[in-house]
Amino acid sequence: MVGGRKLYIKIIIVVLLILGACFAGFPVLWMILSSFKTNVEIFAWPPVWISKTFSFDAYKAIFGSSEQIRFFINSYFIAITVVVLTLVIGILASYSFSRFDFPGKNILNTLIVSVQAVPPITLLIPYLSLIVTMKLYNTYLALILTYMLFTLPYAILMTTGYFNTLSKSLDEAVMIDGGSRFKALWKVLVPTAVPGLVSVGMYTFMQAWNEYLFALALTKTNDMRTVPVGINLLMGQHAYEWNQMMAMSVLGSLPVLLLFLFFQKYFIAGMTAGSVKS
Repeated sequence: MVGGRKLYIKIIIVVLLILGACFAGFPVLWMILSSFKTNVEIFAWPPVWISKTFSFDAYKAIFGSSEQIRFFINSYFIAITVVVLTLVIGILASYSFSRFDFPGKNILNTLIVSVQAVPPITLLIPYLSLIVTMKLYNTYLALILTYMLFTLPYAILMTTGYFNTLSKSLDEAVMIDGGSRFKALWKVLVPTAVPGLVSVGMYTFMQAWNEYLFALALTKTNDMRTVPVGINLLMGQHAYEWNQMMAMSVLGSLPVLLLFLFFQKYFIAGMTAGSVKS
């Protein structure tokens, strides 16, 4: 009787998971299928699931446009730069929080957590004013600094938690052998903390790659726009290029999808790192 009840519960859970997966996956499937349709087929009723022409015209239009290629170049450059700078600064800051006691440490920790709690939309106007005053408007640096404002707190919190799980005897062993703290950090702790750093790097990349609000507000010319803004620009004054929007959305989703597929083991391990201190 008990065994049968457990079986029913498992069946219900599996059915609910399948329904949830279908609900979450349907928009993605529709996006992919629509990228091969014409605009007429996208709005046809009853719905056209598989395009009769199965055209690659939307993708050809995107790859044939130097402006839209520039959107991808901008997004890759900004996202990769933000990841590298966030990891380097985050590692150094996290090592300090994990290994040293210094005046104001608790206050800094509180400030870092507080920044995470502030809705980005509330910072848009004052931050735009600051960027314009510093004459950084419509530059890569404006977007890079902005994204780091939101990614660094998470990076510091996550990496500090991971470093806290690593014994201080690792540092001491390196210094006993004549090495410096800098060497202990980069030669021992960082390689050991790879799962946590991969998780932080993926989160940072996704934040920088997908961000729309600041990318729109802090740039003026199309040669500085990123992919999310570029998708919005396909909404013309009199007509929307829906198939191109879907195709660009597919291409814009690929980097994040591939990152997760290749690094999901490290990502999952990194997300749980620091929950238990050894």
